[in-house]
Amino acid sequence: MTDLSHVRQGAFAPGNGADMAEAMLAESGLRIESERRRGRGAALNTAGRFEPVSRTIEDDGWHSLEDLPPFKTEVQIEKPRSVITRNDSPDLNFDRSVNPYRGCEHGCIYCFARPSHAYVGLSAGLDFETKLFAKPDAARLLERELAKPGYKVKPLALGTNTDPYQPIEKEWRITRQIIEVLKAADHPVMIVTKSALVTRDIDLLAPMAEKGLVRVALSVTTLDRKLARAMEPRCSTPPKRLEAIRALSDAGIPTSILMSPIIPALNDHEIERVLDSGKAAGAAEASYVLLRLPLEVSPLFRDWLLRHYPDRYRHVMSLVRSMRGGKDYDAEFGKRMKGTGPYAWQIGRRFDLAAKRLELNTTRRTLNSDLFTPPLGAGVQLALF
Repeated sequence: MTDLSHVRQGAFAPGNGADMAEAMLAESGLRIESERRRGRGAALNTAGRFEPVSRTIEDDGWHSLEDLPPFKTEVQIEKPRSVITRNDSPDLNFDRSVNPYRGCEHGCIYCFARPSHAYVGLSAGLDFETKLFAKPDAARLLERELAKPGYKVKPLALGTNTDPYQPIEKEWRITRQIIEVLKAADHPVMIVTKSALVTRDIDLLAPMAEKGLVRVALSVTTLDRKLARAMEPRCSTPPKRLEAIRALSDAGIPTSILMSPIIPALNDHEIERVLDSGKAAGAAEASYVLLRLPLEVSPLFRDWLLRHYPDRYRHVMSLVRSMRGGKDYDAEFGKRMKGTGPYAWQIGRRFDLAAKRLELNTTRRTLNSDLFTPPLGAGVQLALF
């Protein structure tokens, strides 16, 4: 057991021009062997920032590391007291959300939600992708919260932290149960996903769309299969996501394409192609988010970049820092989603011009909140008269 606080501090240091943190991470044995993490995004599994120490694995010369099993997906049950999360962020167009799962098997290396695993004593690295938490009571709790007398209806976002249609949803079906509750109550919902599994629930979403109760955003980060496989190892392939946009659009469900994140010198050259493909598939709206590297995400992404694109490492990070005030990340409201500086302005201008040329975002759909009927399910106190 080794105290590696100095490594973590170096890794999180903003504007680390000498890249000392990367060298320290590689030399300290924190990188997990490739065979054990096959099909995963991260290569590191450092302790969360709230842990006083960090454990590392080292070969003692007896080839003991060869006996360690590959990382497998483990799912634990989480039983929260409530499922609706509130926010007052000026950067977001919603003030409430529901997340059926904690952690995400998609393994997107850039995922801004990774640091949240530190709150349960786990790593933002491989733990975030392999040690997942499911909330099987989510639909029941949501129904109870919607039925409260003081509840005021506004669009609810589904998939704001981790993907509601990640692979384990095929078995757990928690997201579908949540949508069933929302459909029964005529409650408006916004869904964001990187998975084609969303098309499974068209039978629920299409009737809701007829009432103006739903819209879906498919995140398409790149059209390059190789880049997508490395960066988002367990997401649906880019063609599958475009097919999902087509299926949803054909079913009358308002669909948008989200390019999130845009990474300078890595996928920003695809902005026009991604929007072209989204429009051709039936998307009516488009938006983007610039790469965000909060807390533990920064060393994870930088390690990934060194492994997969070492020739672009310094250029990518230089551009990232030029848009973040010289740091790896700036969390200030109004800046964290789009960045600042000439390069960030150029990305925004290119995106807006491409969207205008394709006639995307010509109208913004507002979800209908007038049809809401509080549920009268189990656990709800009925009126006396």
